[in-house]
Amino acid sequence: MGIAGKLSPEQLHSFHSQGFLVIESFSSPDEIDAMRRRMDQLLDGFDYSTAASIFSTRNQQKLTDDFFYESAEKISFFFEEKAFGEDGNLKQAKQLSINKVGHALHEIDPVFKTFSCSEKLSSLMLSLGYKRPVIIQSMYIFKQPGIGGEVVPHQDNSFLYTEPPTCTGLWLALEDATILNGCLWAILGSHKNGLVRRFIRGDEGVYFDRPSPSYDDKDFVPIEVKAGTLVVLHGDLIHQSFENQSPKSRHAYSLHVVDTAGCKWAKENWIKRKVDPEPLYES
Repeated sequence: MGIAGKLSPEQLHSFHSQGFLVIESFSSPDEIDAMRRRMDQLLDGFDYSTAASIFSTRNQQKLTDDFFYESAEKISFFFEEKAFGEDGNLKQAKQLSINKVGHALHEIDPVFKTFSCSEKLSSLMLSLGYKRPVIIQSMYIFKQPGIGGEVVPHQDNSFLYTEPPTCTGLWLALEDATILNGCLWAILGSHKNGLVRRFIRGDEGVYFDRPSPSYDDKDFVPIEVKAGTLVVLHGDLIHQSFENQSPKSRHAYSLHVVDTAGCKWAKENWIKRKVDPEPLYES
């Protein structure tokens, strides 16, 4: 790539044509190891009896509690739906029961901040034409063996809307992602059809402003990648992942970036920050 993170004309063409770009070996084994070790430490220090919120993309009503809203500027832990038994206790160790950790790892934790604010990531965003990009949220996603839940078809711009739309997803594989353990799937070129619906935070909670269209699974292609690969996702790309029914986890670190130059953060978004995020750079 020449300068680390800088995209070639061929890569830019592929991204604008397909709606996503796969960049192999974007992250080094040392970077991956540092983030995974750090997450192990964060999990060890997490007392799940004090805070628990089940993350579900099927039942958005569960996302209306203050725990979810406040996670925008915190490091919060979200359990898998299938993590608890009928008695209310975890079926297995907490390390194997967490769906994700979000949404401010990139701001608060030094290890995750080092990668998130790296020069190569800024070079990537500059290649995509961003003038004053900010990371608006980060997630460490576990996709646990056997219980890692599905993420239904969606577009990132639905949740993180700016006027005009500018969201780009950056999905870093911390482990190999395969069809068996729940890799990403996308509809090639679907970003060209524009935004389908928005996820709104209103007085009564959060909701979508219209029903989801029906999608045919045959239209999706799998994005199987090796650990260290970065998948760049256009904000209007329709993508999903299925349940992990394998005995292997599928850890990933996900960032969402929006521009703040010449565009406006929608006041109806679920994230309503008390403090504006710092930009990666200004150009």
